[in-house]
Amino acid sequence: MFARIKKSGWRRYLQLVENHRHGSKTVQTVIATIGRLDILAETGKLDDAVKSLSKFCKNIMVLAAAKHSVKSNIFSVGPSLIFERLWRVSGIQEVLRNLLKGRKFGFDVERAIYLTVLHRLISPGSDRAANIWRRNYRIQGIKDIELHHIYRAMAWLGEKLKNGAAPLERRYVKDLVEEGIFFSRSDLFTAMDLAFFDTTSTYFEGAGGDTLGKYGHSKDHRPDRKQMVIGVVLDSNGQPICCEMWQGNTTDAKTLLPITKKLKTRFNIQNVCIVSDRGMISAKTVKTLESETYGVKYILGVRLRNEKEAREAIKNCRIDKFKTIHGSRKKSKDPSPLKIKETIVKGRRCVICFNEEQARKDSKTRETILETLREQLRKDAKALVGNKGFRKYLALDKGSFAIDEKKTEEDAKFDGYWALRTNTDLSSADVALKYKMLWMVESAFRDMKSLFKTRPIYHKVDETIRGHVFCSFLALVLRAQLGHELEQAGYNFEWGEIKNDLKALQETEISHEGKTFIVRSESQGVCGKVCQVVGVALPPTIRKKQGKE
Repeated sequence: MFARIKKSGWRRYLQLVENHRHGSKTVQTVIATIGRLDILAETGKLDDAVKSLSKFCKNIMVLAAAKHSVKSNIFSVGPSLIFERLWRVSGIQEVLRNLLKGRKFGFDVERAIYLTVLHRLISPGSDRAANIWRRNYRIQGIKDIELHHIYRAMAWLGEKLKNGAAPLERRYVKDLVEEGIFFSRSDLFTAMDLAFFDTTSTYFEGAGGDTLGKYGHSKDHRPDRKQMVIGVVLDSNGQPICCEMWQGNTTDAKTLLPITKKLKTRFNIQNVCIVSDRGMISAKTVKTLESETYGVKYILGVRLRNEKEAREAIKNCRIDKFKTIHGSRKKSKDPSPLKIKETIVKGRRCVICFNEEQARKDSKTRETILETLREQLRKDAKALVGNKGFRKYLALDKGSFAIDEKKTEEDAKFDGYWALRTNTDLSSADVALKYKMLWMVESAFRDMKSLFKTRPIYHKVDETIRGHVFCSFLALVLRAQLGHELEQAGYNFEWGEIKNDLKALQETEISHEGKTFIVRSESQGVCGKVCQVVGVALPPTIRKKQGKE
């Protein structure tokens, strides 16, 4: 049995015909004339009939593939389906296109940057790896993008603007992108009252660019490699505002003032409270922040080891006089609430904080170190001297090293405690809770290093290095945007779960006899809900490929 077309003048009719033997001849018998082919195709009735009949033909696709030359390709479509939408909603696409007006690169720079950022989000790796990775993904507008285009796009993002001044005052194209994103989502009714800032370091595989790569204090524990220092600012909603990059030998204390100044000059944020970790604090920094020139409100952590007055204040505070606060958690569900007490240290307002859970962790960590120390002392005590974590518990006794019990007891007195210095008018409870939100920045750095593979960096010049790091920052912007929209909808999905389910949404292209059809896989896990929240529709289950799609 087969289908054939019967012509009658200009009309063409679809018929079902059956062959059968009549003696030595083959005779065709018309079983049914289904109708005019043009009308059946236009109304979709032919598709409906074939779809209905296919339920009784389980092996039809296998048989077709066996008898005919069928080509197929599979592409993952979920990641770009979601992040293409967020790329536009966040304002990144429009900002980049506006900055690129008048520039004649000969390729679509915005698309090259989007490809790199999407790669960082879904399958982190080098820019060279991104150029290979894209083969298995359907991403709009990247067909003509080549590897050298990606490198040129990175260099453009890190390009120095002509009005650059001193090293800490210089401006780059990536600064214009940050400012454009910030102002695109700001209006008269939004204000930024808190800025969370922290730094980290990341190392290079090679020389580390023209000037950025320097030897310094490595937070990656790689003092043998040249590195750079990266700072990130987030607002109180966890939205990334900007990132800054310094030479690898720049100390944390030298980064806070430039960042504070740039928040005012670049983003016109006049009344902001800067929240930062204890590594940023120094007497000179605090004095400058309080000066008439800056006039900045701050909440800064205090280094207890270096602040004798703060340590004495903790010793003199009775824990039963501390006030208990619970933050956003209900009291019945908060196993370890924060306890606080306000005092004055060096003439400045100070909030002493205590957390029982942290105290237990500190005690357990110290006991683990001491057990290792005791074991090592029985072997080779000299090897312990260079370890800063061990050194503070050691004492020289009669020409040999031993555990200093007094230092150990003194260290235990500060388990679970930390101190905050502030010049704000906020209540002591708000000061402590705002500082605890600094974990958002720490989480952002973990994402930049582990999820987005900012390191190691292979680029050889400062411009491409800045562009490389900045693409990780843009990836943070998109992830924060997605997280915010999911939170607003009442969802709290794991990032790994989102990535896996988005990658599982695939389309298969099947080409046969000059025609190509696209078949979409079934949505799995959280993919459907993420699409719904972001406001994108799943592609049709099956469709015909159009033009240059």
